[in-house]
Parts: sequence; C-alpha cells; structure tokens
Amino acid sequence: MKNPMRSWLLLFSCNFMWALQFTCIKLVQDQVGSLFTVWGPMTLATIMLYPLIRLEAKGAKKTDRRSSDILIFLLLAVVGVFPGQVLITWGTRMSLASNAALLMLTLPVSTAFLAFLFLHEKMTPIRWLSFGLAIIGVVMCSDIDFRTLNFGKGYLYGNVLIFLGTLGSAFYNSYGKKILERYSPTEMLFFTYLAMFVIMTPLTVAQEPGVFANIPHLSLRTWIGLVLLTFFHNYLSMVLFLKALKQLDAIQAALSNYLITFFGIPIAAIWLKEKLTSLAIIGGVLIFGSTLLITVWENRRASRKCATVPSPQ
Repeated sequence: MKNPMRSWLLLFSCNFMWALQFTCIKLVQDQVGSLFTVWGPMTLATIMLYPLIRLEAKGAKKTDRRSSDILIFLLLAVVGVFPGQVLITWGTRMSLASNAALLMLTLPVSTAFLAFLFLHEKMTPIRWLSFGLAIIGVVMCSDIDFRTLNFGKGYLYGNVLIFLGTLGSAFYNSYGKKILERYSPTEMLFFTYLAMFVIMTPLTVAQEPGVFANIPHLSLRTWIGLVLLTFFHNYLSMVLFLKALKQLDAIQAALSNYLITFFGIPIAAIWLKEKLTSLAIIGGVLIFGSTLLITVWENRRASRKCATVPSPQ
C-alpha cells in the first residue's frame, strides 16, 4: 500500500542532504582539493552500496545484460557524474555555496534540453523560453559589473562551472533512461559510482597525491564536511530518493528539487555567513520561474489537452 506522506518525508530528507553539498564543499576546500572531495566520499559510498546490491540481486529477475553496458556506464560517469560532481565542486569553490544552491534550479530545464538532444523528445516553445530564462538567471547570479564588464569576484567562472555541472547531472537523468531498461535504479547508481572510481582514482593520485599523507592531519571542520558528503550526500540521500520514487511520479520528484535551493541558501547563510546580492536574488527568481514553466505549467497544459481528447467508444 502506497504511503504518499512517507514518500514526501523521504524527499524532504534527501533534498536537505543534497543541499548540504555546497556548504560541505566550502568546509573542506582549505585542506583537500576538488578531486579528492569527490573521490573520497564517493568511494566510501560505493562500498556502502554494495550490500544493498547483493540483497536486491537475490530477489531480482534475470534480465538481458550486455558487455556493451560497460561503455554506457563509463559514458554516464564521464559525461554525467564527473561534471555533475567535479565541476560543481570546483565551481562552488570559486563562487558561493548559496549561488550553487540557486543554480541547481536549472536542473529540470537542462534535463528537458538534453532529453531533446539525446532522446529526441520534443522541445516546445515553453521549454526554449525556460532554457533562455535559466541562462539569463545564471548570468545575473554571477556578480558582473555590466558597466565596466568587470566579472566581480570571479563568480561568473565558478557559476559557469556549476551550470556545466548541472548539464552533466541532466545528461545522467535523461540518457540514463536507456540503462534503466535492464538495470534497477540502485544498480545503475552503484555501477556508475564504480565507473567513477576507475576514472577518478588515477586522476586523484596524479593531481592531488599529497592529500593522502595529510589525512591524519585534517581538521574537525574538514572531517565534518567529508563525513556529511559521504554518508548523507552520496549514500543515504540516494537510497531515500530511490525509495520515494517507487511511490511518487517523476514530475513530483522533479518538483521536490526546489527544496535543494530552499534548504541550501539558509544553510550557507547560517554556517558560512554568506549573503546574496539583489541582482543574484532576481536571477534566482528568473531561474525559479523557468523551472516552474517547464514542470508545473507545461504539465498542466498537457493534462488539459489529454482531458479534452474523447476516449474511443
């Protein structure tokens, strides 16, 4: 029996955990680099996911698995999860945690755009308008002095990286539909994390070798950030999200992502003492409006159209 209230509580919880990501990146940035910030927590989360995969496999029906699926998981990791994790981490270090939380509102819009490119889903005028508004909102959040073309405190570069990271997450959400035909969501997550381990390990060792020797000397602040990223952001939030998806529609889950911004901005304000400019707030409103267009308004229009079509007799 479905329990919608329980599912919404799960969605509230996992979005709160995702919102912690941006503040946690700021907590650890003084002692560990962008690559280790992603590699360490994700590697531990992969190990924690393994028992769940084994448990799930016992009661699962056998499906058609192909050796070519390895390439798909590597593609999802390289084009989807890598930018979705590394670029967002890198960009958040160059920008504000509150900016990153605001820019996550572009995810539903970006997902629709990439579904148009890769899955040949229809790109309606509303979707094009939403994508344009989202781009304008990103620029407005970037603290640019338009009179002198001074890019402020460097937020533009960080925000561009964050936006490219959301495009990676959008690619994972849209292109990942192909692999879900043969794998469960938990399996897809686990094997993508595994592919990320293969890709990230040599990069982390080559680019940030000193961080491993420095592990015993990490401060309490850094450990708090790494533990929150490991257990809450990379592991528990995903497990709760997949549980909630079993009882709620995809559109409802997409709408819940607004909570990332709702939680992320006050977390950054309280923990990091960050403040948003008036222009950034207006930009955030534009991004929010673009997301509402592509989720709520377009979905209602589609529902009204379906309602007017007479059923066959």
